[in-house]
Amino acid sequence: MSSATDYSKLLLNGRKSSHKRWRTAFAVIYSFRAMLSLANDILSKKKSINSHLLSKFSSNQPHVTIDVDVDDSSNLCFSVVDQESLTKIVKGKDLDSLSFLGGVEGIMGSLESDAEKGIRGNDEHIRRRRDVFGSNTYLKQPLKGFFSFVLEAFKDHVILILLGCAGLSLVFGIKEHGLKEGWYDGGSIFIAIFLVVVVSAISNFRQARQFDKLSDKSNDIVIDVMRDGRRQKISIFEVVVGDVVCLKIGDQIPADGLFLNGHSLQLDESSMTGESDHVNVDKIKNPFLFSGTKVVDGYAHMLVTSVGKNTTWGEMMNSISLDMNEETPLQARLNKLTSYIGKIGLSVAVLVLIVLLVRYFTGNTTDEDGHREFNRGKTKIGEVMNSVANIFAAAVTIVVVAIPEGLPLAVTLTLAYSMKRMMADQAMVRKLSACETMGSVNTICTDKTGTLTMNQMKVDRFWLDEESLLDSSKIATNVVELLHQGVGLNTTGSVYTSTMVSEPEFSGSPTEKAILSWAVLDLGMNMDGLKRSWTILHVEAFNSEKKQSGILVRKNDEKSIHVHRKGAAEMILAMCSNYFDSNGTINAIDEQKRMKLEQIIEAMAAQSLRCIAFAHKQIAEDIVTNGNDGVQIEKLSEDGLTLLGMVGLKDPCRPGVRMAVEACRKAGVAVKMITGDNVFTARAIAVECGILGPDQDMNGAVLEGKDFRSYSTEQRMEMVNRICVMARSSPFDKLLMVQTLKQKGQVVAVTGDGTNDAPALKESDIGLSMGIQGTEVAKESSDIVILDDNFTSIVTVLQWGRCVYNNIQKFIQFQLSVNVAALLINFIAAISSGDVPLTAVQLLWVNLIMDTLGALALATERPAKELMDQKPVGRTEPLITNIMWRNLIAQALYQITVLLILQFKGKSIFGVDERVRNTLIFNTFVLCQVFNELNARKLEKKNVFEGIHRNRLFIGIVGFTIILQVVMVEFLNRFADTERLNWGQWGVCVGIAAVSWPIGWLGKCIPVSDKPLFSYLKQLVFFKF
Repeated sequence: MSSATDYSKLLLNGRKSSHKRWRTAFAVIYSFRAMLSLANDILSKKKSINSHLLSKFSSNQPHVTIDVDVDDSSNLCFSVVDQESLTKIVKGKDLDSLSFLGGVEGIMGSLESDAEKGIRGNDEHIRRRRDVFGSNTYLKQPLKGFFSFVLEAFKDHVILILLGCAGLSLVFGIKEHGLKEGWYDGGSIFIAIFLVVVVSAISNFRQARQFDKLSDKSNDIVIDVMRDGRRQKISIFEVVVGDVVCLKIGDQIPADGLFLNGHSLQLDESSMTGESDHVNVDKIKNPFLFSGTKVVDGYAHMLVTSVGKNTTWGEMMNSISLDMNEETPLQARLNKLTSYIGKIGLSVAVLVLIVLLVRYFTGNTTDEDGHREFNRGKTKIGEVMNSVANIFAAAVTIVVVAIPEGLPLAVTLTLAYSMKRMMADQAMVRKLSACETMGSVNTICTDKTGTLTMNQMKVDRFWLDEESLLDSSKIATNVVELLHQGVGLNTTGSVYTSTMVSEPEFSGSPTEKAILSWAVLDLGMNMDGLKRSWTILHVEAFNSEKKQSGILVRKNDEKSIHVHRKGAAEMILAMCSNYFDSNGTINAIDEQKRMKLEQIIEAMAAQSLRCIAFAHKQIAEDIVTNGNDGVQIEKLSEDGLTLLGMVGLKDPCRPGVRMAVEACRKAGVAVKMITGDNVFTARAIAVECGILGPDQDMNGAVLEGKDFRSYSTEQRMEMVNRICVMARSSPFDKLLMVQTLKQKGQVVAVTGDGTNDAPALKESDIGLSMGIQGTEVAKESSDIVILDDNFTSIVTVLQWGRCVYNNIQKFIQFQLSVNVAALLINFIAAISSGDVPLTAVQLLWVNLIMDTLGALALATERPAKELMDQKPVGRTEPLITNIMWRNLIAQALYQITVLLILQFKGKSIFGVDERVRNTLIFNTFVLCQVFNELNARKLEKKNVFEGIHRNRLFIGIVGFTIILQVVMVEFLNRFADTERLNWGQWGVCVGIAAVSWPIGWLGKCIPVSDKPLFSYLKQLVFFKF
C-alpha cells in the first residue's frame, strides 16, 4: 500500500468516499486560493485608485500621511492543514502526501508564512501560533523534591545504626527513668541525627536546583529566523510553526521542518539514527529536516512544521531524564580517601566498643554518683541494655566523625558555587569535571579571531591590481558589477533595508558583515536586485579547511554561466591566471606580477589585516548539465580565474588581552595561537597580543600547519613546546597539536568555534567553545562555553579552576585535623580510663559543624591573586600535599595534647566536677575548630585574615557557629549533656582555642620538601624488605 493511501486512510473513513472527499478538499483549497487571488487583484486596483486620488489631493492641499499597521493576528486560520498531518508527513518522509498538499510552497501558504519575509513578528501573532501548534519546549522529568533528599540521607548505613541505638536508648531510658527524665539520651541523639540529615538534604536540594538552572541555560540556543522580512536572532524556545529558519554549517536544527531553499546541505543525523554517514537534503528528493540533527555542510532556509513534543527529538527527550550527578575525577579520588579513613575510624570504633564493654561488664565503670554501673545479678536487664546501647552509640558516633562524608559535599558545594560565579564571569560550565581540571592546565591553544581580537571587522583598504583605492568611484564599472556579484551572491549573510531606518542592517559572520557593508555602502550594491536578476546554480560553502567559498550563477535573461570565488587571498591568487587593472582591462599574470601581488598580501598581513580576494570566470554552458533533479556539477573551476581585487579587513585586538597572556605566562601556562590566517597576519597579531616578543627568534616559534603536519612524530615531540604560533592551520593540524602536547604530559585547554574543531575539543583535557561565534556542534563537544568569546574570560576560568582545587584542599586539611583529634582523644580516653569525653550528641554536633557549615564556609572562597603565581597542579600530584600534612599535624597534635590534659588533669586544675570538665573539653574542642577554620583559609600564607572582609558568607558561618555553640552549652544542657560555664571558664576555652593561630603561624615557618610524604615511606619499606 502506498504512503499516500496510508495518509488518506488516516484522514478519511471508507475506501469509496475517500476519492470524493479528496476532490472536495482540493476544490476547497483551489477555490480558497482563487478567491485570495481575486481579493488581491481587487485590493491592488483599489490601491491604484486610492494612489491616484491621493496624488491629486496632494498636489492641491498640504497633508499628513499616517502609516497604519493593521494587525490581523486574530484572524489567523490554519484549517487547511493540521498539526497531526504535518507531523506524519515529516516523520514518515511522505513525499506523495507532501506533493498532494502542494509541496513545500503549499504547506507554507497554508501556514501563512513567506520564504523571503517569514512570519509576522508581533507578540499576538506568535502567541496565536503557539496556542495552535504548541511551544518549542519539552516535558522535563520532574526534579526530585526535598523529601527525596531527606530519604536518601536516611539510607546511609551509619545513620540507620545510629537511629537503632537512639531507639534502644530511648526505650530503655523511658522504662528506667520514666518519660519525663528518660527520653533525654535517646531523644538528643534523634534530634542531632535529624539536624545532620536536614542540613545535608537542604544543601543537596539547593545544588540540584542550581544544576537544573545551568542545564536550562546550556540548552538555550540562539538561532536566526526571518520575521517581518528581516533576519533576527531568537532563542530556540521561541521558535513557532511557520518560522523560516536560516541554517549554516555547525547549526543544530531547532525543530522538525521542510527544506525551502539553499545549497549543498548535509546533515549529521547520528543523534537520531546512530548512522555516521551524512545525509544530503534538497527540495526534491529529501526535503525533510529533524530537530536535534546538525548541519555539517552547506546552508539553507527551512520551514518549521513541528515544534516541542511534536518533533522526533521531542518524543525522545520526553522519555529521557537528565542526570546531573556526574562524578568528577576529584570526587572519585575523595571517595577513595573517605573509604580509607572510614576503615581506620571503624577499626578505632570497634576497639573502643570492645574496651568499653569489657570495662562495663567487669564493673570498672561508675555512674554520676560514683556507684558501680554493673553488678552481676543485681543490675536490671533494662539498665544493662540502656548502658550497652549508649556504649554502642558512642562507638558508632566515632565512626560518624571519622568518616569525612563532608568531602564529597565540599566538592559539590565548591563546584556549584564556582559554576554560578563563572556564569557571571562569562563562562558556562557544561561538564562538572572541567571546573577542577582547569586548575591543572599548563597549555592553552587559542584561536585568533574573536578570542584574541574583537571580531569587529571592517574593510580597511581595497587593492585593484597594484593600486590601493579608497575612492570607489575610481574602480572600473565592469569590475564593480562583478564585485557586486561576487559579494552579494557568494555569501551566507543578508542585508535588510527598512523604510523606517536609513542605515541597512547586515547579518552573518563578522567577515561577511564587513564585506557586505563595504559593498553596499561604498560600492552601491543592491542585494535584493541581484537576487532577483541572478539564479544560483551551485554552491561550495566556506569551511575552515578550504578557507574559500564558490558559486555557479546565471543571469535570468542570459545563457552565460559565471563562477565566483572568495577566500584567503594567497589561495585565490594561486587559482588566477589573469587580473583586472584599474581600467577594467583583463591582463595575464606573469611571474613578476604574481610576485608583486604576493608582496601586497604579505604587506597587508604584516599590518594585522585579514586578506580576502575575489575572482571570477565565465564558463561554457555545456560544462553544466541539467538533470531531473537540477544542476549537476562535481566541482567548480579552480584554475584560469581572473582576479577582481583584494580587501584587507582590520580586526583590532581585545583590550586587556596582552595582560591576560602575561598573567598566563606568570602562572606557568603557555599560550599558543592556532589560526587559519596566513603566517604574516598571525605573527603580527601574536606580537601585538604578547604571545611573541618583538625581538623573539621566530625560528621554530612560528610555522604553518602544513609544515607541522609533514614532520615525523619524533620531530613534532621535539619542537612542540617551542611553537607559539601555527598559521594556515586546519582542524586536523589543531587536533595533531593537542595529541602531541598530551603525549608530552601537558594538560591542554583548546578553544574552538567551528564544526571541524569538534575532534580537537573532544581530544583536549578542557574544550572551550565560543558562545557567540561557536557552532552548536562545537559547543556540544566542549566542556566550557566562553559566552563573550574573550580570552580574558579564559584566564578567569583558569583562575576559578585553581580556586576549586585550592578550596577543596583547604577543607581536607580542616576536616582531617578534626578527625585525627576526635579519634585519638576518644580512643586514648576509652583505653586508659574507660570514659569517652565527647558524647554521641556532642560528636554529631561537631560533625555538623565541620561537614556542612565548614564545607560551606571554605568552599565559597573567591579566587585569590596568589593562585596565579603558583605552578599548575600536575596530573599525578597528591591531593594532600606536604604543606597540608604539616599544617594538619601541627593542629591535631596541639588539640590532642590540650584536650588530654583537660581529660586527666582538668578537674584538679580548675577545681570542677566531671560534668563541668567534660563541658570544658567539648567547648574547647569546638572552639579550636572555629579558630582552625580561619587557619585553613590560607594553606601557605601566614596572614590568614587577608581578604576575609570580602567573604561575608564565611564570617556569617563562623559567627553562626559560635552563637549555636553558646546555645548548646548554656541553654541545651540536657540535650547536649553539658553544664553552664562561667565567664572565667569561657575565657579559658577561648584562650586555649586562640592558641591555634600562633601554632598555625609557627607551623608555616617550617620548610617542607616538594617530594610527597608517602614516597619516603615507600622508600623505607623498600629498603627494609
